[in-house]
Amino acid sequence: MTEVISPAGPGMWRPGDAWLGGGTALFGEPRPELSRLLDLPSAGWDPLTVRDDGVEIAATCTIAELAAALAGPAIVRQCCDAFLASFKIWNVATVGGNLCAALPAGPMISLGSALDGVCTLIAASGRERQVPVAGFVTGAGRTVLRDGELLRSIFLPAAALRARTAYRRGRLHRHGRSAVLLIGRAEPGGGLTLTVTAATRRPRVLRFARPPHAGELAAALAAIPATEYVDDVHGHPAWRRHLTGYYAEQIRTELGR
Repeated sequence: MTEVISPAGPGMWRPGDAWLGGGTALFGEPRPELSRLLDLPSAGWDPLTVRDDGVEIAATCTIAELAAALAGPAIVRQCCDAFLASFKIWNVATVGGNLCAALPAGPMISLGSALDGVCTLIAASGRERQVPVAGFVTGAGRTVLRDGELLRSIFLPAAALRARTAYRRGRLHRHGRSAVLLIGRAEPGGGLTLTVTAATRRPRVLRFARPPHAGELAAALAAIPATEYVDDVHGHPAWRRHLTGYYAEQIRTELGR
């Protein structure tokens, strides 16, 4: 690393560059292939913008800012708490950085996917495109970002933020990384949206137009390939899959009341 460009923006990227948010993931391991960092927080984006139809969260919004500004919906605080991080990390780590790191256990990925979030991406040319959060992460450590493209913001629709939710999180020990994180969202007319994260390499969103019975839910979960379940020190795939089914049934029952 030889240089930090601050402030930075679209059109400044060149091969060997990386966009810098809070840096908690970027600095977590050696990256000898990088020569420059493009500093995004210094661009001065507003952390959150409240609109009639929802909330626009800047990629540079810190976890602390998100938790303070969106204190109403319980699911926001639950996902922020899933970091199990100190206040120092909360005040540095960014929402966008958590998405771009694309770790299966990334709680901002869980939150955005569960609430039908939409990412705004900006290419080096300045052209924008929108991608659902659930489709932004394509695998462990992989996203749809193209060379030079940056994540500008995440939009959460007002209807999803107002919805009744249920949250379940499993890990091997109290202060361990999430091994399974499920969020259920009640839909108008009794439908259910169930989002599976942490257990799988990428978010899996299951939608039911009407209240599903236990068999329907189990069949939908069974359609997730066994190879999609994460295998690492934080949990065996078979255990993650079992816990996913166990928590999913709890959520179905809770939101069906």
